[in-house]
Amino acid sequence: MNHRIELTQASIPSTVQITAINEHGDNIPVDISGEHPLTLYLDKRELLTLMTLGAQPEALALGWLRNQRLIASVNDIAAIQVDWDTESVAVTSRQLRETGIPLWDNAAHQQKLEKKTTTSGCGQGTVFGDLMADLDQIQLSQAHPLSQEVLYTVMDRVRKHESIYKQAGAVHGCALCSNTGDNRGDILLFVEDVGRHNAVDAIAGLMWLQGLSGDDKIFYTTGRLTSEMVIKCAQMGIPFLVSRSGLTQMGHDIATKLGITMIGRCQGKHYLLYTGANRFITLNSSQFA
Repeated sequence: MNHRIELTQASIPSTVQITAINEHGDNIPVDISGEHPLTLYLDKRELLTLMTLGAQPEALALGWLRNQRLIASVNDIAAIQVDWDTESVAVTSRQLRETGIPLWDNAAHQQKLEKKTTTSGCGQGTVFGDLMADLDQIQLSQAHPLSQEVLYTVMDRVRKHESIYKQAGAVHGCALCSNTGDNRGDILLFVEDVGRHNAVDAIAGLMWLQGLSGDDKIFYTTGRLTSEMVIKCAQMGIPFLVSRSGLTQMGHDIATKLGITMIGRCQGKHYLLYTGANRFITLNSSQFA
């Protein structure tokens, strides 16, 4: 059982309305996606500034720290406080509260913070430490195969899901879906943000806050299947990574190494199964139940 974290509830509207001129010369109201800087502090140390819609700022901060392996457990955190007046989110560790020593004040954290990589793509992400560190220790569950029928359910429900993208565009979305029980394919969590990096981190934060395991889940992203996306999915313990987009060579190589079942180009009834075929059951398979 996770201890209670002091959390602000500081979400802000994801869209704003402006006036544009259409092809007929008419002034029309248009909803556009918000974009706000949010500087992240861990125990009073500034780490980076994220550009975000601002819909899930607390979960975004927690998930970013989780996926960068700067915190090992949600129980390490005492408080997450967002202040839009200063455009900042302050994360306070239990260690700082109890001992006065910042969580980052050790050799391991200092080594990670000294090595920083800015990743490419929409809504650039920043990665601290070695991307490939500890990958050999990740063991993904084989207990819950994914059927073609459930994949189609996920694709259909994500397509029909109400979203900021349909309203205003200019965002990426991520969904966490069930792969067990009577609700296979159901969307459990759905987050959109300026970049896919933020959306996946917010899902990771919400999973920790809600105590959700990744073993029996499916992760869907509208973005490309890059090395960073694969690594974050694996760190969250999720064996299935699905996208309507394509993949990169490094994304494919790491997914193969980790044994992730990765599926891309999901549109209508079309998909491409790139890796992890041992966990996937097609409709014409004798294994299908």
